[in-house]
This record gives sequence, C-alpha cells and structure tokens, in this order.
Amino acid sequence: MPDLPGPPDDRNRPRPPDPPDDLTSSDTPIRPDGPPAGPGRTRERTAVPETPPAPSGALTPAPAGVIHDIGYRHYEGVRLGRAHAVAALTLHTLRGVFGLGRPARSKIIPFALATVMMFPTVVSIGVMALIKREGIITYTGYATIMQVVIAVFLAAQSPYTVAPDLRFRVLPLYLSRPVRLVDYVGAKVTAMTAAMFLILAVPLTVLFIGELVIDLPGPTNVSGYLTALAGAAVLAVTLSCLGVAIASFTPRRGLGVAAVIAFYLLTSAVSGALAAMLESVNDYTAAAWAWMINPFFLVDAAVQVGVFGAKASGPTTYPAGAGVAVTILAVALLIALSVTALILRYRKAASQ
Repeated sequence: MPDLPGPPDDRNRPRPPDPPDDLTSSDTPIRPDGPPAGPGRTRERTAVPETPPAPSGALTPAPAGVIHDIGYRHYEGVRLGRAHAVAALTLHTLRGVFGLGRPARSKIIPFALATVMMFPTVVSIGVMALIKREGIITYTGYATIMQVVIAVFLAAQSPYTVAPDLRFRVLPLYLSRPVRLVDYVGAKVTAMTAAMFLILAVPLTVLFIGELVIDLPGPTNVSGYLTALAGAAVLAVTLSCLGVAIASFTPRRGLGVAAVIAFYLLTSAVSGALAAMLESVNDYTAAAWAWMINPFFLVDAAVQVGVFGAKASGPTTYPAGAGVAVTILAVALLIALSVTALILRYRKAASQ
C-alpha cells in the first residue's frame, strides 16, 4: 500500500515578520484592529498612544455637553386665547367653591348651607298648599331673613378662591400666560359672585315654581320674584367683592374665614346697636341711616326699595328722597373700593 501524506510540518511553515522594535515596547499599549484572525489570516495590531498626564495643579477640562432628543414636540393645535383662559379659570374656581373636583370633605359645608337655604322655601310652599295663600316669607325679604346663612357661606368659601394661590405662590405662574392681573381678579370675583347668586336664586326660583304649581287665587307675584332676583344679583356682587378682598390679605384659609365672619358680625352688631340707641331717643331718621352699616340692609334699601319700590325688609324704614341716591352710590363705592383693594393686593403678590 502506498504511503499517505502526513500533516504538514510546522517547522517548515513560513513565519510572519516580527514587528518593529518601537511597536513592541512595553511602554506603548497595543490593541487589535480589524476582524479576528482565522485560518490562513493574521490579526493586525495598532498602537494606541498614551494620553499624557495632566500637569500637577492643572484643572481637568469638563466634558462637552450633549443634547438628547427625548421626543418633545411643539404644540400645533388651536390656541384659544386669553378669553378662553379666563373662562376656564372662572369655571375652575366656581367648581372649587362647591367642592366639585375636590375631596368629599370639601363638599360638606357648601352643600349643607345650600340645603339650609332651602328650608324656608319648603316650609313656605307647604303653607301655601295648606291655606291657599302666600307663604310665611316674601321674595324680597328672603335674603335679609337668611343673612346669617349667607354670611357663613361667604366666610367659608371666599378664602378658597384666593388663599391657595397666595400660600403656594403660584400667581406668577398664572400671569406668565396671556391672563393678566385684571383678568385673574375678575375671574375670582365672578366665580364667587356666581356661587352667591346660585344659593340665593335657586330657593327663590323654587318658591316661584311652587306658587305657580299651587295656583293661588289672584295674580302671580312675578314682580316680587324679579325684584328679588335683581336684589340677589347686586347683593351677590357686593358680598363677593367684600369677601374676596378681605380674604386676600392672608394666605391662611382659617384666618380668612375668621376675618370675613368678623366683618359681618361687626357691621351687623354696630348697625343694630346704633340704630336701637338712636330710636330710643326718637331720632328715627338717623336710625334709618344706622341700619345702612349692614351690607344686607344697604343693598335692600338701594335696589329693592330704592329702585323697584318694594317694601322694606329691615326692622325699620330706610332713608327716602335723596337718601335713595346716596345708598345706590354707597353700594357702587363699596364695590369699587373692594375691587381696587384686590388689584393692589395682587399686584404686590405678583411682584414677590
């Protein structure tokens, strides 16, 4: 049998040339470059120069900044503008006054007080159904009789409209948008006015509907209902401006509640005591002016009695003649001063 060739002798295989001496120095690191070696291929190595150390005491240069694209996009939708922003702020504040969109405990006080405001309406409708006559309460006297409940609602809810923004100092954030300072103040006052008008107008409207359903003898008292609505609107504006202005001077909601209720107690107590003292000396003209210290009687005298000629809801007669114009001017001045105080207060808060 012929001899088979054996494996090649490695001793006779040619070897690659040795690298130069300057590349095999132990002071210079080497790294492989290119694909790994395979059968019949050799791996080439490239020298990597060593970075010289920084001189002693020299500052190491900071790495260059890198901008990463993480997917943010510019808003390309419709921009609704300043009016829509103000309307959204007003609606948000109005919902918050009644606790909507807030925890359950925030709904207890507003809805409990709104329920209490309905009690005279329910009782009056029941009386009308039984005796087929007008109820125990009149449209124009509703707000005056329920002034304590209305004052508590104002004191409890008006600080909410302003206290959180002042406490957490987010007013500059609002004003960084198209919303201006006047827009912000107007939105807050409008929301509180709408809330006050609702707790006044809803019982009056239910009472009017009850009168229509029962169908009392004689004409329906439409004029009394409309007069009461006009008085409720002016009273809501006046009380809201006063309440929000007083509450805006403190970022603490508890202090705002105490300040608003203290204002009501002070004005009602002073007006009653002063009027009683003047009536005791038979000075009924001065006593009539003393009742005007109370905002509820002031609005009643200016709007319901002075403008529409309704019967006075207070314990005595109101100023007549030129006094009507004075009471109307006093209501307008009270609203203007409250709004001015709000603007000045928020201008200072926005600059902080």
